[in-house]
Amino acid sequence: MLKGLKIAAAALLLGVAGMATAQADTLKVGIAAEPYPPFASPDASGKWDGWEVRIANALCGEAKLECEITPISWDGIIPALTTKKIDMIVASMSITAERQKTIAFSDKYYNTPTGIIGPKSETFDATPEGLKGKILGVQVSTVHEVYAKKHFGDSASEIKIYQTQDEANADLAAGRIDAVQADAIALNDFLATDQGKECCDMKGDVAEDLEVLGPGVGVGLRKEDSELKDKINAAIKGIRASGKYDEISKEYFDFDIFGG
Repeated sequence: MLKGLKIAAAALLLGVAGMATAQADTLKVGIAAEPYPPFASPDASGKWDGWEVRIANALCGEAKLECEITPISWDGIIPALTTKKIDMIVASMSITAERQKTIAFSDKYYNTPTGIIGPKSETFDATPEGLKGKILGVQVSTVHEVYAKKHFGDSASEIKIYQTQDEANADLAAGRIDAVQADAIALNDFLATDQGKECCDMKGDVAEDLEVLGPGVGVGLRKEDSELKDKINAAIKGIRASGKYDEISKEYFDFDIFGG
């Protein structure tokens, strides 16, 4: 009887250990906690969806990884990765030399232009001359903040920093700032809303600066997680070869988001 109890207890402990291992093997995929359509947005129930969420799930499926979408405030997303609160970042994070000092990146999984929008009532372009004397809004801790300060800091009257892209767009629509810089796809998504249609239009794409804007967007990873990086790189190639990447993208875009 005592022997049977010991066996049962041992089996229970093994089961608990197995459950703990299974939970530990679930990777947390960090996305920005702020809506960023069409890449990621929560529905009425709080479930996140969007092109990038679906790509993240497709990458995990291709790599045979158990993953959990984990919203994190954008300005804390790299610290969350390095302190192991999340295991990778799939949040429209551009691959830049500055970020590579702290984290590693997968190969790119998309690349799109950077644009500037402003009021329909004004005509100007996305250049230092066009933005002379204007208040330009950008999101904090983004390549757009770095780019704006580098290229427009001497011409714009102010570079105004926002915690979220939504806040910058709202201030532009309300007339509190004169222009907003961000990813062109995200800006076009805003321009397609009722608020965006009424107030604003695209002024153009900014000039290329590979050092600041990078060669595209990649999955952010800890430097020591080289095995995971290899799996994600293989998964990016895999979903593109299988057609899954295009299948997801066609639901959102009428152009090749992967870029050249």
